[in-house]
Amino acid sequence: MEAINIAENTLKEHKKTLKKSFPVTGMTCAVCASSVESMLQNTEGVYGANVNFANSTVLVEYEDTLNPEELQNAVRQIGYDIVVDTENRTEVQEELSKKHYETIKKRTMWSAILTLPIFVLGMFFMDWVTGRWISLVLAVPILFWFGRSFFVNALKQAKFGKANMDTLVALSTSIAFLFSVFNTFFPEFWLSKGMEPHVYYEAATVIITFISLGKLLEEKAKSNTSSAIKKLIGLQPNTLKVLENGEEREIPISSVKADQTILVRPGEKIPVDGIVS
Repeated sequence: MEAINIAENTLKEHKKTLKKSFPVTGMTCAVCASSVESMLQNTEGVYGANVNFANSTVLVEYEDTLNPEELQNAVRQIGYDIVVDTENRTEVQEELSKKHYETIKKRTMWSAILTLPIFVLGMFFMDWVTGRWISLVLAVPILFWFGRSFFVNALKQAKFGKANMDTLVALSTSIAFLFSVFNTFFPEFWLSKGMEPHVYYEAATVIITFISLGKLLEEKAKSNTSSAIKKLIGLQPNTLKVLENGEEREIPISSVKADQTILVRPGEKIPVDGIVS
C-alpha cells in the first residue's frame, strides 16, 4: 500500500496538476454529493475531488492536460452537471439555478392540480370503479411527465450501481402504480381469491407531488442563502493600500502577499486578516 502511494505521489510530481472549484447543479442530498465525488475520482486524470454540498461546489485536482469538459461529461452520466465556464461562472450558475427553480415550480404546480382529484377519489370514492380509470388517466402524466426526472436520474444511478433519493421515489411510486394498474385491468384475479382489488394511485401521485414540493422549497432556500452570502461578499473592498519603501500604493485585494504592510485609515473597512501595529 505504501509503495502504491509513493508511486502516485511520484507521478503527481512529474505531472503538472490544477486545483479548481466548479459549481455543481442537480444535487438534492448528501448521497448525491458522494456520487459526484466518486464519479470524478474514478475519472482518468483526476487525483482528488471534494464536494461541498452546502454551497453546491466541487474542488477538483486534475492534470493540466485534462479538459474540464471531460469532468462535466463524467458527472452528466449520473444525472448531475458542473459549470466549467470560467469567465461567467457565477452568472451561468445563477441562470441554471433560476431555470431549474422555474421548472420544478411548474412541475409541482401541475402535479398538485392533477393529484387533488386522484386523492379525493382514492380517499372518499374508493369503491367507484369508474373512479379508478379516471385516477389511472390522471396519474400517467404526473408520474411519467411531471415526475420523469425521478425515473431518469434513478436509471442513470443504476447504470453505475449507485442509488439516491430519486431511486427510492422511483421504486416506491412505480410499484404502487403498476400494482394499481394490474388491479384496474384484472380485478377478478383478487376477487376470485376472496380479496378486494385495491388501487394506490393516490399514494404514488402524492409522493411525487410532495417530494417535488420539498425540492421546490429547498431551491428557494438555497436561492435566499446565496443572495445573503453575495451581499456579505459585496461588503468586502476590492482594493487595498500597501506601504512599500515609505510610499503608499493601491493594489487589487487578490494581489496582496504575506508580510506586506497594509494601510487602513479610520472609517475604512479592514480588507484582510493581519496583525494590527
